[in-house]
Amino acid sequence: MNPAGGSASGTQRSAIGAYRFWGVAFALAGTIAFAFRPVLIKLGYSAHPVSATTLLFLRMTLSLPFFLAMAWWFTDGGPIARRDWLGIVGLGFLGYYLASLLDFVGLQYVPAGVGRLIMFLYPTLVVILSAFFLSKSPTRRELAALVITYAGIALVLSDRLGAAPEHHQFLFGAMLIFAGAMCYAVYLVTGSQLVKRIGSVRFTAYTMFVSTAPTIVQFFVLESPASLALPANLWWIVVLLATVCTVLPVFLVAEALKRIGANHFALIGALGPVTTVLADFLLLDGALAITQILGGALVISGVLLVTLKRN
Repeated sequence: MNPAGGSASGTQRSAIGAYRFWGVAFALAGTIAFAFRPVLIKLGYSAHPVSATTLLFLRMTLSLPFFLAMAWWFTDGGPIARRDWLGIVGLGFLGYYLASLLDFVGLQYVPAGVGRLIMFLYPTLVVILSAFFLSKSPTRRELAALVITYAGIALVLSDRLGAAPEHHQFLFGAMLIFAGAMCYAVYLVTGSQLVKRIGSVRFTAYTMFVSTAPTIVQFFVLESPASLALPANLWWIVVLLATVCTVLPVFLVAEALKRIGANHFALIGALGPVTTVLADFLLLDGALAITQILGGALVISGVLLVTLKRN
């Protein structure tokens, strides 16, 4: 037995263990940071009468410098073809601007926890879109996951199906967030080839940059500069929303995926809706009914069935 070889092997295992440990840590931090986004949006609405247009404008413009820096840092990835630029523009508009706008507006009418559960449906929507547009027939496991997931969403929404005006508003908000999840699923399905050609970090940075332009135009068309006269506590919420809940998770998730892979990340990502529900309860006094808790458990189980891949 070679002591030197044994020592080298032990050092290598230790290095691999540390590498994966930090991957798990980054995945946890990114999931939790992203999970607080709907909670901060709801806190913003409760802190001051602010519109979704203004809140989205501030979130995008404050996070823009970070993504510009990211795009500059990764300029050595080679030139980008004209058709790829067109894809970046279209997907930036759909996947980040429109999906975010629908989410922000929808959260005016539904609790943060319910909104996060609905947005969490996007992996199942990817399966459905892939079946229709990419001729990828879903497996039995995926079909079972779809049944479980949408049965869970039916339970989550079941106690808000009455004729009262607040129930109509709740369902309207839920439909907007579901539409946002659909936009993000389209973004993932159609952007998969672009990511391979451009690189995930550059693709994310450029699409975020593109999505900021319509946000700015929308703000100056619908709002006035006077709408930026906001109290200090709301500014702190917006800064946290732009940095901790937008920029930071992008870096953390990208590094976590590289270190531990999509399968392990999916398990950790399932903590996102749970974190949002708990934060909603603690910070906003939001609480789910027992049917919504059971429905949420079904949603998370179904999404994990779709997301996790067999070894």
